[in-house]
Amino acid sequence: MTDWSVFAVAALALAAWFGFKRLSWISSNRARSCLRDGALVVDVRTPAEFFGRHLPGAVNLPLDNLLNAAQRQLPDKQRVILLHCLSGTRSDIARRLLSSQGYRQVFNLGSFGRAQKIVQMGPG
Repeated sequence: MTDWSVFAVAALALAAWFGFKRLSWISSNRARSCLRDGALVVDVRTPAEFFGRHLPGAVNLPLDNLLNAAQRQLPDKQRVILLHCLSGTRSDIARRLLSSQGYRQVFNLGSFGRAQKIVQMGPG
C-alpha cells in the first residue's frame, strides 16, 4: 500500500466517523421546538470547562458523575433533555446512558458551538 492510499483510507475513515457521529444529533429545528416547549439543556463537560464558558440556562452534569447527578437533578424521566459537550461525543455517551436508565426524551445537541448557535437563535 502506498503512502497516498494509506492517507486516503485514513481520510475516508475519519470522514465516516464524523458523519456517523452527526447522525446522533437532533436537528436544529426540532431542538428549537423542544426549547420552546421547555426542554432542559444539559452540559456534560467538566466543571472547569463549564465555568470557562457555558450556555445561558444550561445545567452542568459532568459525564463522569452523570447517573448519580441525574437521580437528584433530573427526576422527571419524561422531560425533554438536550445534551451537549465540546465535540458531541460525550453528549452522545450521556444520551445512551440516560436512555438506558429510562429517560425517554434525551437528545444530543452535539458540539458546544452547534448548541450555542441553536440556543442563541432561540426557540422560535
